[in-house]
Amino acid sequence: MDFLKDIVKEIGDDYTQLASDIDETEKYVDTGSFIFNGLISGSIFGGVSSNKITAIAGESSTGKTFFSLAVVKNFLDNDPNAYCLYFDTESSITKSLLEDRGVDTSRLVVINVVTIEQFRSKALKAVDIYLKSKTEDRKPCMFVLDSLGMLSTEKEIDDALNDKQVRDMTKSQLVKGAFRMLTLKLGQANIPMIVTNHTYDVIGAYVPTKEMGGGSGLKYAASTIIYLSKKKEKDGKDVIGNLIKAKTVKSRLSKENKDVTVRLFYDDRGLDRYYGLLDLGEEAGMWKNVAGRYEIGGKKIYAKEIYKNPEKYFTEDVMKKLDETSQKLFSYGS
Repeated sequence: MDFLKDIVKEIGDDYTQLASDIDETEKYVDTGSFIFNGLISGSIFGGVSSNKITAIAGESSTGKTFFSLAVVKNFLDNDPNAYCLYFDTESSITKSLLEDRGVDTSRLVVINVVTIEQFRSKALKAVDIYLKSKTEDRKPCMFVLDSLGMLSTEKEIDDALNDKQVRDMTKSQLVKGAFRMLTLKLGQANIPMIVTNHTYDVIGAYVPTKEMGGGSGLKYAASTIIYLSKKKEKDGKDVIGNLIKAKTVKSRLSKENKDVTVRLFYDDRGLDRYYGLLDLGEEAGMWKNVAGRYEIGGKKIYAKEIYKNPEKYFTEDVMKKLDETSQKLFSYGS
């Protein structure tokens, strides 16, 4: 044992320790949706991992950017000292867009990146600056890359400028290299990162299959991969948001191939915190859905009325039971 302690002392650093001393307490960043928290962490009071990469993938217009901004908004709202670095590859992030969704623009830095090399360099520099600061000066920070699929490479741009019609075969290797360098540093800095990406239909598959683009780099690096699909939600004739089906394709924190439906508003409400809990409670046998109404406390109430005043129905005791059900449904070993 003394030999091991000497090894740690002589060749180690702040991040080298005996396995018995490792803190296994998993920390989470609340996403703003109880049911989505449950899907990706097992607990409705959990969320995305505080020091790992979470990939959110889907086809065009599935709400990946708005979904990410809703998580960022909740992250900033929960801590007045928190801030976010947003790597924008689509030039889609504007001040008015952020303000319309209730995001504090004074605590979010938008970094435009065109190539994988630019993203790698700027992200690594940002993490290094963060790690070099005093521990007590480090405030909660989140990274977002939106989106990986739109990043080019230096070679691809040079070939285009020189009118070369050649496919860049180095792109997937560059992506893999970027995340290989970032993953450990994000873990050391306790910085969560959300990466959005595109999906495509696999041609020739026996059953309809979706696949995430960009090679295997993000697939290996991400702790959690979520696929999104959606349908628009209307209030009368006006489209007010999306009902999004979220499915775990890969997860180190919860069971894979589970799915839930979350509600995402287009305005500053972002992710509906309570949406989906009625289905979870029905799964647990806490109430029944009879002809579109839920039997709660001897009364039959429409879901719309319950979600208008959620605190009245989702009491502390009810939330505790829902969390127990969530852990049974989504957690490993349950």
